[in-house]
Amino acid sequence: MLQNLKIAVLMGGPGSEREISLASGAAVLKALTSLGLDAVAAAITGTRIELPAGTGLAFNVIHGTFGEDGQLQAQLEQLGVPYTGAGAASSHRAFDKNLSKTAFLAHQVPTPRSEILDVSAGPRLPSFPAPFVVKPPREGSSVGVHIVRRQEEAAAAVADATRFSQDLLIEEYIQGKELTVGILNDTALPVVHIAPRSGFYDLANKYPWMTGGAGSDYYCPADLDEPITHAVQQAALAAHRALGIEIYSRVDVLLDEAGRPFVLEANTIPGMTETSLLPKAAAATGLSFPELCRTIAELSLQLRTAT
Repeated sequence: MLQNLKIAVLMGGPGSEREISLASGAAVLKALTSLGLDAVAAAITGTRIELPAGTGLAFNVIHGTFGEDGQLQAQLEQLGVPYTGAGAASSHRAFDKNLSKTAFLAHQVPTPRSEILDVSAGPRLPSFPAPFVVKPPREGSSVGVHIVRRQEEAAAAVADATRFSQDLLIEEYIQGKELTVGILNDTALPVVHIAPRSGFYDLANKYPWMTGGAGSDYYCPADLDEPITHAVQQAALAAHRALGIEIYSRVDVLLDEAGRPFVLEANTIPGMTETSLLPKAAAATGLSFPELCRTIAELSLQLRTAT
């Protein structure tokens, strides 16, 4: 299906995750060309797409703003070019944590208690006591996220987060294991346990090569008993379905000390280097990184060229 088809690997973008996207894009490009496919790089800098002539499929690895929020998908649809992953509507819904939370609650997906804090009219504080988490709703890679452990930390955390948004998501803090579950073709992959070496899984611990942070350790499959593993996978799959995400995603889940999963968010353009978490989970099932990229491309092309 992909032979004799030019695949443009879209990478970069205008958002805060540009450097991460460039790394993902380089890895995907290498993987596709290793399979003998006609793949070319298409670095995006602004919010308009320029595709190489003859592009038959756009492989989107632009993380965060523009690439993950539905804008890029809508432009590709206007151009009539098939693309990988989630569609415009599901991308928009998944990228906005406030919209995601609404969908999770409507579909009984287990998720932390929360509220939306509107600070457009001036400083406000959350209605429930610490500990809680302050999140800008439309940023990726934990940009602007603060864990508030004491009430006196709340004002500074909210003020910093308002640099990114005026409608903040406030979530109850769940103490427990940080997990993530890849979803591919409506199937949950093995659970990955994320163990940050310091603090929480923020930008520094996700990308130490870029930030100089302490980094994290990853265990896949996670050391969980079978019933808990199943519960975590089912919660992740329910979140993926609640958002209507096509083809693939990576769902972040917290497992509390009582063994209960709480879904935080779904990532429609997760990291795509060979050491990223979705590829780790796929590898645990025997699917190599190049084959994962091929599978995503084939499933997406099949979906978007169906008559």
